[in-house]
Amino acid sequence: PFGLMLVLALLGGYWQLRSELLRRGLGDDEDASAITFACGLIGILGGKIYYAILVGDWGAVFDRAGIVWYGCLIAGAAAFIITVHQRGLPLRPTLDAAAPALPLGYAIGRIGCLLVGDDYGVPSGVPWAMTFEQGLPPTTAGNLRDYFGVDVPASIPDSQLLAVHPTQIYMSLASFVIWGLARWLGRRADLRPGRLLLAVLAMMSVERFLVEFLRAKDDRFFGLFTVAQLLSVVIVLAVVTIFWRWRGASEAEAAA
Repeated sequence: PFGLMLVLALLGGYWQLRSELLRRGLGDDEDASAITFACGLIGILGGKIYYAILVGDWGAVFDRAGIVWYGCLIAGAAAFIITVHQRGLPLRPTLDAAAPALPLGYAIGRIGCLLVGDDYGVPSGVPWAMTFEQGLPPTTAGNLRDYFGVDVPASIPDSQLLAVHPTQIYMSLASFVIWGLARWLGRRADLRPGRLLLAVLAMMSVERFLVEFLRAKDDRFFGLFTVAQLLSVVIVLAVVTIFWRWRGASEAEAAA
């Protein structure tokens, strides 16, 4: 199921990118295909390498499990910039054309995580909490203690399945909303090139920062905070810095 949803995520990203390139008069089907292929291939490789670094085992690159979103984003961004340059497309407008494809692909991919029982949350009593008997790993009290360091009462036996936050659904729904907002913002005539991508990156980073508090994670190296949250903060700070630099440059040009 995850592999199927990964393919659908790439197809969805291709459709969204192609639609925006054509609407903006920037490129055609071949441009969208080349960008999607490069970003998909290099992005997945980057996600696997990031996972191997995180777990400290280079053999994990060849495991079926373990594709980290931020590794995909960093490697995919590099592949995107190189491919856009090779095809002679304007960088900032093409970045904006691709911006809505990010949350759309992410939302579809997270459905794959739900179907295989991966990336779930901590135990919860909310009505929509779910158990993952065949999860990666199953949501037993023992796994939540041993793999993720979750504080599960000692009175609960290791073999007991616990209902957890379906954080995959949270991430998917939030990303669909961001996708809708990105499509709406992308049609504003007063939005300067590059601003849409910055807005999407900021919204996705905030979403990831918040949902991490509910995730069952084994990488809380910063107290309550995970590595993904640290990267989310770095991206938001970078977005704010770039925005103000671009704004300052625009005001200087207007004054001249």
